[in-house]
Amino acid sequence: MAAESAQTLERGLRLLRLLADGKGGRTPTELSAELSLSRPVVYRLLTTLLNEGFVRRDAEGRVHLGFGVLVLAQAVQPLLRAAALPTLRRLAEQVGATAHLTVAEGDDGLAVAVVEPSWTDMHVAYREGSRHPLAKGAAGQAILAAREGRADYLVTEGQLQEGARGMAAPVTGLPWLEASVGVVTFGPLPPSTGALVVEAAAGLADALG
Repeated sequence: MAAESAQTLERGLRLLRLLADGKGGRTPTELSAELSLSRPVVYRLLTTLLNEGFVRRDAEGRVHLGFGVLVLAQAVQPLLRAAALPTLRRLAEQVGATAHLTVAEGDDGLAVAVVEPSWTDMHVAYREGSRHPLAKGAAGQAILAAREGRADYLVTEGQLQEGARGMAAPVTGLPWLEASVGVVTFGPLPPSTGALVVEAAAGLADALG
């Protein structure tokens, strides 16, 4: 019985990871094919996950992640913040700009960790918990770029705050997390900033992976 329960759990987790890949919802038949499971098995998994709120079905019968996943994600945010702080602190001191970790939450980017540099005369004040559309600002655009398979850094200016310049790179290689590491400043950024931001995002991915 224990082995059977573990197999069911493993299959359910594979199903959730598949729905989290950013490619949109699937029909039960598509899930069956992609998971190499019979349709009766997929339907049993979906029934349990639907009852628990971890998946939902739209009007066309396609299956998507449910809002129950957000509850788990919110519980993970303090762990993400703790893991990210050393990387962000190093990045903020190297660049002399406010560094942040932003995660995708629906159509928005949510700043879950922010570190300000200690040695600058002036820097951008950026609040943890700040939220803005993914399409607006370097942090969100880096996450959208990762969905298209691009992992380089993005630069924007004046999109979230007049006169502010942002640079961010996606955190890649973690199927359970859509996030970016970035910096924001009112002044010019050193030429090395792009490489440092990409390095910080890769380092955080390694630490979380």
